[in-house]
Amino acid sequence: MFQLFPLPYQGHINPMSSPSTTAARGRCVPPPALPLPPDASLHPHYHFVPVHDGGARPAAASPDTVHATVEHILALNRACEAPFRELLAAVLDDNAGGSVACLVADAHLLTLLDVARELGVPTLALCTGSAACFGCFTAFPMLCDKGYLPAQDTSQLDAPVVELPPYRVGDLPAARSPAAHGRTREVLRRAVTAVAASSGLILNTFDALEHAELAALRRDLTVPVFDVGPLHMLSPPAAASASASTSCLLRPDRGCLEWLDAQAPASVLYVSFGSLAVMSAADLVETAWGIASSGRPFLWVLRPGIVRGGAPSPSPPHLPDGFDAATRGRGAVVRWAPQEEVLAHDAVGAFWTHCGWNSTLEAVCAGVPMLCSPCFGDQMGNARYVDNVWRVGVELDGSELERGKVAAAIAAVMDDGGGEPGATGGMRRRTLEMKRRAAESIGVGGSSVLNVDMLASLIQSL
Repeated sequence: MFQLFPLPYQGHINPMSSPSTTAARGRCVPPPALPLPPDASLHPHYHFVPVHDGGARPAAASPDTVHATVEHILALNRACEAPFRELLAAVLDDNAGGSVACLVADAHLLTLLDVARELGVPTLALCTGSAACFGCFTAFPMLCDKGYLPAQDTSQLDAPVVELPPYRVGDLPAARSPAAHGRTREVLRRAVTAVAASSGLILNTFDALEHAELAALRRDLTVPVFDVGPLHMLSPPAAASASASTSCLLRPDRGCLEWLDAQAPASVLYVSFGSLAVMSAADLVETAWGIASSGRPFLWVLRPGIVRGGAPSPSPPHLPDGFDAATRGRGAVVRWAPQEEVLAHDAVGAFWTHCGWNSTLEAVCAGVPMLCSPCFGDQMGNARYVDNVWRVGVELDGSELERGKVAAAIAAVMDDGGGEPGATGGMRRRTLEMKRRAAESIGVGGSSVLNVDMLASLIQSL
């Protein structure tokens, strides 16, 4: 039996809930306080066990999402330690101490990994970001010693990080949140410690996408590294659909797929900023009018709580007066969407995203170019790779949105620069090539398939 324990954030739940994460049957310990309880009937090989979180709750929209998120991660570690210890000890007692092959836990859950090892259970750490992102985690002390962090003022954010190309200072975790620097450093130190003390690191990425970054991790870490992604593609279609249904924090509006069926190929801009990123009320207005001014068909995920500082409400925020009339007949607005299916739809021509790692990877694997508006955490670094390294999207410049720039950026991504050489020319071709290489990684003899086999062999040997 395997035990799985993710963080209670959508971007952390999705990779953990993939059947390929352990390549075997197991006991799934779901994150505490999930708004939608898992449907066990969709996962007959898994047994879901709640762990009380002691009142710790995911961060709500706040002026500093980074600070709120790192505080929640630390609080969750403290709150779940005792109940998790009790649960694991009881399982071991019931089965004479030999029933749990290992614990696969999010790398941010150091406390729970420590508990497992104290009780004699081997551990594997799952990092739900990119290999480049975890490289930033390991380099964080050096970045502080060299004076890159904490950033002293906004003028420093565009400076290159010589020791860690292609990053600029503003792409580093918490660089844009000086108040959260100390606590962020602690959270990242704990994640690196969790990996170093485990039996291996699991990453939701693939070799063709991050070959150099994976090689650097294998050089610098003392534990084996398993790049087993894209996890959402490794899962069989039925299992992937069930997993998405089980683990989604908001119920997707599947009616949007029927709306997409009526649209022309590659004509629709899909807009979604994830489950946690927030924006100002002014940015929401500029986003809306930028979309309207673009003249493109669009599918916009507008979830409750997306506006920073707004009053708590179960409903999405109101769009500006006149927006509905200006876009009537060419747009759909939903609270949440089945994203993997949306990105795979022939009607979708581009994806305006916050560049969370799951969203970035799903777009790459679907061959959909991206318009990037990163908000916090690893999103700035992901956007840097999308724009500057893989060249499969463009980053929307500026900390504040402006409707004219938004409309121009939408045109650049949807039209792919007219196919001409340059910053955007050839973007769709490069994205489709990366889609092909992602499919190869999970094909017979592919790099991720071989890593899944090696991971399974490791688990059996623990």
